[in-house]
Amino acid sequence: MTVHNLYLFDWNGLCLHYSEWHHKRQAGIPKEEEYKLLFSICSFVSKASLLGMKDGFLAFQTSLYKIHYYGTPTGIKVVMNTDLGMGPIRDVLHHIYRALSMELVVKNPLRLLGQTAK
Repeated sequence: MTVHNLYLFDWNGLCLHYSEWHHKRQAGIPKEEEYKLLFSICSFVSKASLLGMKDGFLAFQTSLYKIHYYGTPTGIKVVMNTDLGMGPIRDVLHHIYRALSMELVVKNPLRLLGQTAK
């Protein structure tokens, strides 16, 4: 199973972090456009759901890859693109948010708001 890339977006859609592994070609669109696409999918899923969605939008699958999504109460969005063989990874995305994003980015006193983490 392959992880292609990982995004961390803030509540305004600013890309806080981007990492890439085993990705054969670039998407060709800016990270902000990827956020808008993800936001549109989340909005559509929440409006189209007949039942109350307890967990909300979790993943979206195409014929080539799978997009996993984890939205936090603070507005941070963790997005991971993987191959199709990857199962549910909500717990992994939560761990990335809690252990990495919160500890290394949000609680970092040297980081300026709106600054991209590298």
